Parts: sequence; C-alpha cells; structure tokens
Amino acid sequence: MIIIKVGGGRSINWDYLAEDLSTIQEKFIVVHGANAWMKDISEKLGVAEKIITSPSGHISRYTDSQTMEILTMVYSGLVNKKIVACFQKHGINAVGLSGADGKLWLARKKEAILAKIGTKTKLVTDSLTGKVEKVNTDLIKILLKGNFTPVVTIPAITKDGELVNVDNDRAIPVMAKDLEVKTLVFLFEASGLLQKSDDPASKIDRINKEELEKYIEISEGRMKKKLLGVKEAFAAGVKSVFFGDGRIKNPLSSAIKGKGTVIN
Repeated sequence: MIIIKVGGGRSINWDYLAEDLSTIQEKFIVVHGANAWMKDISEKLGVAEKIITSPSGHISRYTDSQTMEILTMVYSGLVNKKIVACFQKHGINAVGLSGADGKLWLARKKEAILAKIGTKTKLVTDSLTGKVEKVNTDLIKILLKGNFTPVVTIPAITKDGELVNVDNDRAIPVMAKDLEVKTLVFLFEASGLLQKSDDPASKIDRINKEELEKYIEISEGRMKKKLLGVKEAFAAGVKSVFFGDGRIKNPLSSAIKGKGTVIN
C-alpha cells in the first residue's frame, strides 16, 4: 500500500496524476491539500488569512470558527469533490472523506499554540487546531477491500465531536504507522526538494534519513513541516519516501523511479 500526499497548489495536474494512478496495481490512499483555493475563497469572502509562526519556525493557519467553516467548505467540500470527480473520470472509484468522517482522523485539540510576533512570543489559546493521534484503519480497509480509493483531507475530529484543523503532513505518519504502510510519496509544485526554493536547478536527488534534521533546520515555511512529517514517518516504520513534481505527466511513476528526491 502507498500513501500519496498531494499539495494544494493551483498548478497540480490532477488529470496527469489520475492517468498515472489508473495504471498501478498496488492499493493506495490519496491525502490532499487545498491551500490555493482556501486563500482565494477566503479573500472573496472578505476573511483575512492569519498565519501563525512558532518560535521554531513552523507555520500554521490560525483557525477560528469562521475560518473552520471556510476550511471545511473548501477542503472537504469543493476541492475534495473535484478530485473525486477527476478520479472517477479516469476509472478510479474514489471516495472523498474528511478526517471527521467515521472518525477517520481522531485528533487531540491543542490547548495552546506558541506564536512568534516580532521579537515577542504569544500564547494563542483560541485556535481550533489539533494533532491526529489515531486512524480508523477499519474504515480504510473496508474501502480498499471493496476496491474504493480513499481521498482524504482535513478537518479531523476530537473524541468530543469538535472539528479541528490538523496538518496533513503530520497526519500521514500516524496513518502510515496504524496501517503499516512502508512507502510514502509527496507530490507538489517543484521537481523535488530544492536546496534553494527559487532555483529549480538546486534539486537534491537523495537524502539519507539520518540527515533529515539538518534539512529540517534549513528549510522554511511548509517544507519545514513536510520534512518534520517525513522524520516522524520513518520513526513510525516507513522505509522509503519520494518527493516528486505534481505538475508533470506520470508524476507518481516518475517520483518512484527516483526522478525527484528520494529519502531512505
């Protein structure tokens, strides 16, 4: 089984990915983002996006009740169903799920988040954010056994039935551990992990998993959190992680053939 995480950028080519996925025999789960659409729709609705940066440099979206409503509408509504429709068009019998459906992603709500504002650090206590702690593996196995393809995104849910925003990249290691998945593929809007984020020629071909901490320290923004998720995935028993370009033809096949960045 493979877990495929696809970024939420506008230039991801879902038709190319669906064409590629329709040719593979192995079971797979797709987890997706929707950041570009979230930004656009928030702007149209007049809701300013607020990003929290932790003292260690990790970024997250401040999620109040209004943001949660938009997030649920965009991620598990609009974008999730567009992906499901695309997959169905290419003969993949996809089922769209949020982490809340069937308690697929059971999370613990964070009581507080540290946010760096200028030179000061502030304690944020009213953001609806959390961390996935358990995966409903029975639901996933039922779907896969029935030849359905799970297409999963945020939000997650707490044991008290509260929707929370979680980081997809940090949820994947929990999925990998609970489902005993050994291979992860991350597809996004770059050819792989770039040493310089604005220089496509600086792609790193291979990383030893023992050196991940070094790359986490020098990475910025969402890539820092992605690499942290990769580190957690190896600790959870994953054997190989592939980074690849979600904009090209055969994105999954190309990544697994080592044309992006291989981490093992």
